[in-house]
Amino acid sequence: MIGKISGRLEYRAEDHVLIDVRGVGYLVYVSNRVMASLPSNGEAVALYTDLLVREDNLQLFGFTTLVEKEWHRLLMSVQGIGAKASMAILGTIGADGVSRAIALGDWNAIAKAKGVGPKTAQRVAIELKDKAPGVMAMGGTVAQASGDEVVEVIEPVAAPTAPMANPAQAEALSALGNLGYAPGEAASAVAESVGADPDADTSTLIRASLKLLAPKG
Repeated sequence: MIGKISGRLEYRAEDHVLIDVRGVGYLVYVSNRVMASLPSNGEAVALYTDLLVREDNLQLFGFTTLVEKEWHRLLMSVQGIGAKASMAILGTIGADGVSRAIALGDWNAIAKAKGVGPKTAQRVAIELKDKAPGVMAMGGTVAQASGDEVVEVIEPVAAPTAPMANPAQAEALSALGNLGYAPGEAASAVAESVGADPDADTSTLIRASLKLLAPKG
């Protein structure tokens, strides 16, 4: 498995780029959000990747964060979601948006992606809801998945520059877990709190989440 590619951006097309790694060109498919975050042609670039293996084709998909890569992998595990639909979802609402939508069961947000109908969006929200806490807790980590092969150049290469997830999100999830809240309800509360205040620090997120989790009435 090729888990990360670092090299020089040779050219970009509508839905993919070519990255030169020591004279070998790797064609990597990316979402429109990732495309917009990439540097100019000829500059250094680094992307986390997921390799899709088919009988007649091999395709690499690129991501700027491990959270985005993990959601791509999980989205494709849902019936009716292929690579194209997964990239459309991530391109429409972003990795953080996917985290919030699934944690909150907001299938309407998922259905905004081109080619994703309401029934498929509902299936995504239901089947992946239990996965949301784990992915959200990854935050902005750049630790590489065990067993992934890294393809890179010798020269120093800039790391992905897209905005990382709010690190306070993972810390708030951990704190709520320590207080005895179930992962699912904690993830929903944190997702709603982050949606209301994306730049909130850890203590602010915890307080906001506790208010949402407080018994009503």
